[in-house]
Amino acid sequence: MTTATPVYGTKVTMTMTLASLASDTNLVAGRESTAVDNKDTDDAIDALVGGIVTTGTSPTASRQLEVWAYGSYDDTNFSGSATGSDANLTPGEKTLMRLLTVIPTVNTSNKAYKWGPFSIAKAFDGVVPVQWGIYIVHNTGVNLNSTAGNHEVEYYPVKYESA
Repeated sequence: MTTATPVYGTKVTMTMTLASLASDTNLVAGRESTAVDNKDTDDAIDALVGGIVTTGTSPTASRQLEVWAYGSYDDTNFSGSATGSDANLTPGEKTLMRLLTVIPTVNTSNKAYKWGPFSIAKAFDGVVPVQWGIYIVHNTGVNLNSTAGNHEVEYYPVKYESA
């Protein structure tokens, strides 16, 4: 009898510039990460993604951070009008991406919000897309913390081995 055992790869830091990301009242204008190439690089059956987002000085209480996943079906086109690059993004159709989490925020300055782990395969109905990435948007009323080291987006690729 063969048993499939999960094997976790090496942690990968995603390219995503969150320092000083502007607040958007309508939760549309945010930032996308550079896409992860699952087809040619990771060849993973899942990826566990998480990170830290740090608010700026004097945020408004009772607002939120949203973390979404976007994907590609053909190695070229991405859901939500994402480009696959570390860039500002105002998605054409945000609902075509997959919502990973909504993080309620408070009015504490420079508060670090840790999120994850979230399964990318689960977000996309059990299969990791050919390429995928993360999109983050917030409406805290102030720019996110300006220090790049106070933010991170990372993932662990997951594969199976036969035992």
